[in-house]
Amino acid sequence: MLLNWIIWIILGILAGFVAGKLFSGRGHGLIVNLILGVAGSLLGGWLFSLLGGHVDNAFSLKAFLVAVGGAVVILFIFRLLRGK
Repeated sequence: MLLNWIIWIILGILAGFVAGKLFSGRGHGLIVNLILGVAGSLLGGWLFSLLGGHVDNAFSLKAFLVAVGGAVVILFIFRLLRGK
């Protein structure tokens, strides 16, 4: 169980970093990347399940891509709300 949490935190950091690079060309720092990535994982997983998808393993390319996609959506919404 602890190992799953560690994997999701690492996945969240990486997903947030990649989403920051894809969306704005730079990362946002470790803490913001972690928050963005974990929130993106949750949002991406929820949206993916609405489309009929399912991620079985947190340590997979599929899970990473879902997390990055969710983080990009969160960045997009954040930018809309900030007006930039």
